[in-house]
Amino acid sequence: MFFDKLSRMLNDVFRPKPKYITVTPVTDSGPTQMLPPSKLPRHVAIIMDGNGRWAQSRGMPRSAGHAAGTEALRDIIRASDDWGIEALSLYAFSTENWSRSKEEVAALMGLLLRYFNSEIDELDAKHVKITILGDVDGMPEPQRQALVNAMERTKDNTGLKLNIALNYGGRAELVRAARALAQKVKDGEIEPEAIDEAAFANELYTAGLPDVDLLIRTSGEMRTSNFLPWQLVYAEMVFDEGYWPDFDRAKYLKCLRVYAERDRRFGGVNEPPVPEEKQEAPAQAEEADKTKAAAED
Repeated sequence: MFFDKLSRMLNDVFRPKPKYITVTPVTDSGPTQMLPPSKLPRHVAIIMDGNGRWAQSRGMPRSAGHAAGTEALRDIIRASDDWGIEALSLYAFSTENWSRSKEEVAALMGLLLRYFNSEIDELDAKHVKITILGDVDGMPEPQRQALVNAMERTKDNTGLKLNIALNYGGRAELVRAARALAQKVKDGEIEPEAIDEAAFANELYTAGLPDVDLLIRTSGEMRTSNFLPWQLVYAEMVFDEGYWPDFDRAKYLKCLRVYAERDRRFGGVNEPPVPEEKQEAPAQAEEADKTKAAAED
C-alpha cells in the first residue's frame, strides 16, 4: 500500500504538463482553441443548471435531463484533470432541492449512487481526491455510504481536487462554521480575538483549498443560488446560455478564455503600462539638461 501511494505521488510530480490547453472543434466551423496553462484559474466552481428544462424542451421527463447531465459532468471532470486545474467544485444537489417532486429526487439519488459506483475506479486511478461539500449525514443511507467510501478511498490522492456539493446550502455552511468557532471559544480552546478570516475559512467544507477563481453557471440564470458565498467573494463569473447537458469541452474552454482576459484587481487598481515614448522622455530631458549646462559653461 505504501509503495502504491508513493508511486502515485511520483507520477503526479513528473506528469508532463501541456504547453497549451486545446480543443479542436467537431466541425470545420472554427479554428482550434488554445490557452496557455499559466492563464488557467486554480479553482473552478460550476452550477450545473438546466437539466430539467433541457429534457422538457425535448418532450422527455426531467429525470432524462439529469441522466444526460451526468454525461456532461463526466467529460468536464476529465477535461479539468487533463488540463491541470487544481480544484473543481460542482453544485449537484442543494438543501432546497429536497422540495422537488419525490420522483425527481428519487431519480437524482439513483443517479448519484450509480455515478459513484461506476466512476470511482477511474477517478481513483487518476489520483482525483473527492470531497463532499454538505451534510453527508442527512443523505439516504446507501448514498451516504457511497460518499463516505469515495472520500475515504481517495483522501490521500494528490491530483485534481473534486468537490461535489450535495445536500449543501451556503448559509448553512456559514452557520456551521460560526457554531464550531463558538464552541471552541466556549471550551477555552481559543480566545474570541483569535477569530479572523483564516480561522473562519478553516471551519468551512473547503478548508485548505484556494478561493474560487471562476464561477460558471449554465442555463442563462445569473445568480449564485446559495452556493459557496464565502469562497466566491472575488470570483470571476461567466454565465453560459445553454443547458448543462450541452456543456462540453469547447464551451468550458471558452469560459476559461473569458476568465483569462479579465483584469482581476481584488479591490485595488492596476496602473496601465507606461508607453515606451513616455518612458524615454525623462532620460531625454536629462540629456538635454546636461547639454544645456555644458553650453553655458
